[in-house]
Amino acid sequence: MQLGIVSDTHDNLDHVDQAVSFFESEDVDRVIHCGDIVAPFSATPFDSDSFEFYAVRGNNDGEWALSNVVDEFGTYLGECGQFTVDGVSIAVYHGTNKLLREALVDSGEYDYVFHGHTHERAIESRNGTVRVNPGGLPIPGADDAFYVATLDTEQSGVDAITHHKLG
Repeated sequence: MQLGIVSDTHDNLDHVDQAVSFFESEDVDRVIHCGDIVAPFSATPFDSDSFEFYAVRGNNDGEWALSNVVDEFGTYLGECGQFTVDGVSIAVYHGTNKLLREALVDSGEYDYVFHGHTHERAIESRNGTVRVNPGGLPIPGADDAFYVATLDTEQSGVDAITHHKLG
């Protein structure tokens, strides 16, 4: 199974459309948004017949209607979520609180912890758990382009993760 990972799109419809088009072209089965979609209108492009959509709440997701809109076509996981797919256990959290983010990684409960918030792509393996930040809308001090990531559940560890530059 192929999973798409995206974060911190901040109402930028150009980047949202790039991500959706990329995930559709890569035949991903599920897309996980790690928060900071911001407004409901920028979630709706993820309503695709090509993949299932999951999202967590980010610190800039100020409209509570976002959860209702996502639930119309996908699954809104709230502040933090977890699921298992193809035997791979995954936690998703926006990452606003570094202590909580690191606790998820250090718990040893998950194969992968997906998060955003910093707008800087990252991959780190620690004690059997891989922390993945796909990147996000480019901001000073972080990535200079828009990135997303994919996870191939047929592989394991850091080898299963690929970052893709889209913008």
